[in-house]
Amino acid sequence: MFRTVRKAFEMPEIRKKIFYTLAMLVVIRLGSQLPCPGVASGVFANWFEQAGSSMDFFDAITGGSFLDMSIFALNITPYITSSIIMQLLTIAIPKLEEMHKDGEEGRKKITAITRYVTVALSLIESTAMAIGFGRSGYLTEFNALYVISCIATLTAGSAVLMWIGEQITDKGIGNGISIVLTINIISRIPQDLGSLFEQFVAGKTIPKAVLSAVIILGIIILTIVLVILLSSGYRKIPVQYSRKMQGRMVAGAGSRDLPIKVNTAGVIPVIFAQSILQTPVIIMQLTGKRSESGFWAKVLSGMSQSNWCNPQQPIYNIGLVVYILLIIAFAYFYTSITFNPLEIADNLKRGGGSVPGIRQESVAAYLTKILNYIVFIGAIGLAIVSFIPIFFNGVFGASVSFGGTSLIIIVGVVTETLAQVESQLRQRTYKGILD
Repeated sequence: MFRTVRKAFEMPEIRKKIFYTLAMLVVIRLGSQLPCPGVASGVFANWFEQAGSSMDFFDAITGGSFLDMSIFALNITPYITSSIIMQLLTIAIPKLEEMHKDGEEGRKKITAITRYVTVALSLIESTAMAIGFGRSGYLTEFNALYVISCIATLTAGSAVLMWIGEQITDKGIGNGISIVLTINIISRIPQDLGSLFEQFVAGKTIPKAVLSAVIILGIIILTIVLVILLSSGYRKIPVQYSRKMQGRMVAGAGSRDLPIKVNTAGVIPVIFAQSILQTPVIIMQLTGKRSESGFWAKVLSGMSQSNWCNPQQPIYNIGLVVYILLIIAFAYFYTSITFNPLEIADNLKRGGGSVPGIRQESVAAYLTKILNYIVFIGAIGLAIVSFIPIFFNGVFGASVSFGGTSLIIIVGVVTETLAQVESQLRQRTYKGILD
């Protein structure tokens, strides 16, 4: 990794892209400090504190912009949501599927549609937030001017971040939207580490402080190792290719591997599961209709991660069980729409490939069987990584905004970005040789 970074800085063209990316990241962090006009930040901060850990993940992926209610409070979450929606619709709508298969022009059209959907989602979310904030007293004045100002600011902020992400992809080192998301998560880590230090290390005797620091560091390292193993794990299926005659040459013979990621769905199942569980809680808190007692109050409390793994209230662990089951279910669901064993089997057949020991007509069934097994392992891995911070939050009160989910995103984006930089380095090397 360090050698790749060093070589990247040695090449003027790539070094320029890196500096451009860094400049854009500085703009993002500066914008995250600019307050949204009309929002009573002190009142909003008190509400956020009362919400517990319900909003921790959302605040982490926005880099603290949501807590500070800055102009980038929505961040790029509308773009991520619209991208997921478009990916699902591409499978369901034949017209979009044709665009996707229509090469570069088709993908440009889908990207344009994704932008429009992003702006629409930003407008809907900012409108709901502005009206909800106004009714709950989080705006300095609840009138049309302040509501419209808040809506326009939040929508524009999300659109600007989408534009910055695309600029990093075009003029920077690539992977722009993911880099924007990652820098937001990373920006919260020093504050979280400081909170852990104040809670478990500061003020303790030297032996207890050292022991606490070692335990915290060990848990963080263990989680990172699990995330790396989960992100880099593959099941390789051997594929044998038959010989083909191309003119007077024999081509295509040999064997290759068909790699299938263990974590086929990435972090999407965790995001879906969190969204489903936390949406009712957030709505009730924004509308101010959440009661302190009664059946529905207990149900909503069970959906909040801040109440899970609490030895004093074990009944709320039902919410944790539902959360894990949702992760597993969404892992299968998302994989089923993004990985088509029948299509892969057909592509192998057309390319003259076959799986040793498996009849040609049974390849799709064989891939489905392997995929179901792999998806289950990946989903359990996701659940374990997500459970670690929840356990220590519930048992020891170690509340942090970053956790297994955030680390999965960071590791995945860093790995992809380094791979893109290495690809650009190879291209520059080949050009130098040809020149």
